[in-house]
Amino acid sequence: MQVKELIEALQGMDGDLEVHFSYCYGDHWRTEVAPKVSSIDMGIVGYSEYHRMDKVIEVDYGDEESADECTGKPVCLLA
Repeated sequence: MQVKELIEALQGMDGDLEVHFSYCYGDHWRTEVAPKVSSIDMGIVGYSEYHRMDKVIEVDYGDEESADECTGKPVCLLA
């Protein structure tokens, strides 16, 4: 999903609704949990073979070498 698609999807909703995000908790019962979104930020993600999905990449912008080697893509993160 792109930011413009998210904005479009939210336009028809009541502006007073709380915002949550849902995911499978990973327990035996495959419970779907939905914590509140507490922040929206920009981040960098890259594919992780171990997780088989994108993960957040921590970039030390104070270290030029670390920032230059970053091969991830910028994204909007809901946390």
